[in-house]
Amino acid sequence: MFWGPASGGVRRYLEAKRSHLATRAGCRHSLLVPGPSPAWSVEENQLLCQMPAWRLPAGDGYRFPLRAGPWREALVQLAPDVIEAGDPYVTAQAALAAGRQLGVPVVGFFHSDLSRLLALRCGNWVRPLSGRYLGQLYRRFDWMFAPSEVMAGQLADLGVPKVSVQRLGVDTAVFRPSAARPGLRKTLRVPRDARLLVFAGRNTREKHVDQLVAALDRLDERYYLLLVGAGMPVGSHPRLRVIDYVADEHTLAGYLAAADALLHAGDAETFGLVILEAMACGLPVVGVDAGATPELVDEAVGELVPRARAADLARGVGRLFESDWLAAGAAARRRAVRHYGWGPQIDWQLMRMGQLCREGRVSDDSGVKASWPQKRSVSA
Repeated sequence: MFWGPASGGVRRYLEAKRSHLATRAGCRHSLLVPGPSPAWSVEENQLLCQMPAWRLPAGDGYRFPLRAGPWREALVQLAPDVIEAGDPYVTAQAALAAGRQLGVPVVGFFHSDLSRLLALRCGNWVRPLSGRYLGQLYRRFDWMFAPSEVMAGQLADLGVPKVSVQRLGVDTAVFRPSAARPGLRKTLRVPRDARLLVFAGRNTREKHVDQLVAALDRLDERYYLLLVGAGMPVGSHPRLRVIDYVADEHTLAGYLAAADALLHAGDAETFGLVILEAMACGLPVVGVDAGATPELVDEAVGELVPRARAADLARGVGRLFESDWLAAGAAARRRAVRHYGWGPQIDWQLMRMGQLCREGRVSDDSGVKASWPQKRSVSA
């Protein structure tokens, strides 16, 4: 259900996988996503199937499937060799049911820190309940992928035994320093000698966008902030610039590359894809020492601050620009190119799925063993 009109990192992961698998001979990739009505399309042996789902109120266009049956039936009809479930809700239950019926392995991807998100909105009393649900759910999967060490640790704490870290990646040919559009800063009314900070993402509680804006008041007039995403606070500061959600990755890369540094206040990142995309554009990063951010950012490529508070963020920006921030940006680019290309990341995941299929056996909920067929088809 993380697929939506204003989706961020998860959708880019799915689209990158879809593009990469289209180049793999003998591999069919089917993607089932929620939408307003049934629809499907096929391109280069890649199927995109849209399933009807209820639109979440004030949910930026996200949709929530209410019935597992239609999703299970669609998966069974596709007859994949392995099923990947991308969220822990109705579609996860449908994936498990289809896997049992087909006798194929089912893997999950732990994209979202559900317990933390629910606690932010409902209070800490919900954590034990959500943790118990996630543990019971994910122990039924044949394998779990986590995008970072911190997320893999959460699964281990929930008693999930079969887990590996599956980091996301970046298209370094799209997200690159030369992606900056000529004249963009002038169009944004940012002075030539200004220092432009940027953040791209969703304006949700855990992103602390309000603290990004408040940090401007603690920085001198050289500093401007560009926010790219849906629902951003337009006109709340004279040195704030706002661009609505950008779906096209080339356009997003242009905005990122036009800035001098990424300012990121999220303290619950499960991976931090926009951090990696900014690094690929040659930007140093000021982020929070929490969640998965420290797995991407250290003193070589930016600054980490202890809390998602305006004062801490402003001090981090000050330290960055008092140091050799251009060298930090160059190091960030090198790290992204050397370690985070999409192709190797997806190939590693596909290899793990292939190992599951070659093992040839899976347990259903009753402990009964079933054989898996040998084909090359992946459904997500």
